[in-house]
Amino acid sequence: MAPLSVFDLLVLHPFLSDLPMGLLQGLAAHGRPVLRHTGYRLFREDHPADRFWLLRSGVVALDFHVPGRGDIVIERVGADSVVGWSWLVPPYRWTLGAVVAEDCQAIEFDAARVRLLIGEHPELGRELTTRFLTVMGHRLQAARHRLVELYAYPDHPAGASGPG
Repeated sequence: MAPLSVFDLLVLHPFLSDLPMGLLQGLAAHGRPVLRHTGYRLFREDHPADRFWLLRSGVVALDFHVPGRGDIVIERVGADSVVGWSWLVPPYRWTLGAVVAEDCQAIEFDAARVRLLIGEHPELGRELTTRFLTVMGHRLQAARHRLVELYAYPDHPAGASGPG
């Protein structure tokens, strides 16, 4: 059996599966399947945001650097999630970092090419903006919860959460 095409993988991914076929075909031209192993850093805070990923399996830890504390994990996202929204809004720089916590299979997109595609297809821009805004809202809520944990239990190690 032949491996699934990028288009097939997009049809199967919940983040994009209900997009019109024409828009999915356009996106598929700018994505590629990747395997990233545990410990691989996808991106660092404040570096250029030039890609994004649809996770098919595995786990990615989203973090930010705190001087004197190291990298603080604020959320872990897994299969059927999306990683990276900073590519969508200027100045196109990551607001967090991300490292693979468990081997991941993903579809990796070239952000600059997807932005060009959005310029040609405003309906794609509306769809992606709406979907990524939902992700941003969830990530903001997760960051708030994580900050409460960090302030409630300040003596715990950076990667730990709460007592115990």
